[in-house]
Amino acid sequence: MPSIHIVTDSTADLKEDVISKYNLHVVPLTIQIEGKTYLDRVDLEPESFLELMEKSSELPKSSQPAPGVFKELYDKLGQNGDQVISIHMTGGMSGTVESARTAADLTDSDVTVIDSRYITHALGFQVIEAAEMAAAGKSVKEIVSRVEEIRKNTKLFVVVDTLDNLVKGGRIGKGRAMLGSFLKIKPIASLDGGEYTPVAKARSHKQAVQYLMNEFKEKTAGKIVKGIGIAHAGGLAMAEPLRQQLSEAGYSNIKFDFTTPIISTHTGNGAIGFMYYTD
Repeated sequence: MPSIHIVTDSTADLKEDVISKYNLHVVPLTIQIEGKTYLDRVDLEPESFLELMEKSSELPKSSQPAPGVFKELYDKLGQNGDQVISIHMTGGMSGTVESARTAADLTDSDVTVIDSRYITHALGFQVIEAAEMAAAGKSVKEIVSRVEEIRKNTKLFVVVDTLDNLVKGGRIGKGRAMLGSFLKIKPIASLDGGEYTPVAKARSHKQAVQYLMNEFKEKTAGKIVKGIGIAHAGGLAMAEPLRQQLSEAGYSNIKFDFTTPIISTHTGNGAIGFMYYTD
């Protein structure tokens, strides 16, 4: 019986021990800053990137892996008949999943490409369960069905601390940014449907955390919480109090980490992402 290999990209915010445990294959995106190009999480780590971004006069630019990078990996993984499931960050924010699909069409290997519709740990939820099912001998069809179920039952919120990068990236106008900065507004958005959608505004870190906790309690009432993740771009002023409140509510196994430079480029310094999924 052929094995099933799980491929993802560096925006899944997976730690090395998890990658090793599940024998995952992570394809890095690239980031350009100050005239140099780096491979995400290979030769540029999240913390050092935040320092570079603070000093840079221009917004860093991220790029998806070329189809050839994916094809080379797919060729290798499927050369003796093994199958591949390739799960990637939302196509609403990057061309990564389309690059993977192009490669899947070019390779002779049996590759199934999935748009997770999410980023960071919310992408990781799908990747890890897929890997666990593959190790348990489940079929590609069974794994794809479960991944779709996870996607339907996932929520992801993003809270930015500064509007600078959203302005530079063309997501909001300068006038709105000036007003927002003056009022100390913390925009809260969801990533439902794979796209950045504003859902609320908070006037302080404390208000933002309370909004997230209220949403979490309301949306998970009567359900089994399967996973929780907090990813931040130096946003410990919100990330730590949120983790503390979740811990006090009885949730201890919380994925908590700096997010990838790819995400930090869009959100700016001080941002957090809060995500969870239920059964």
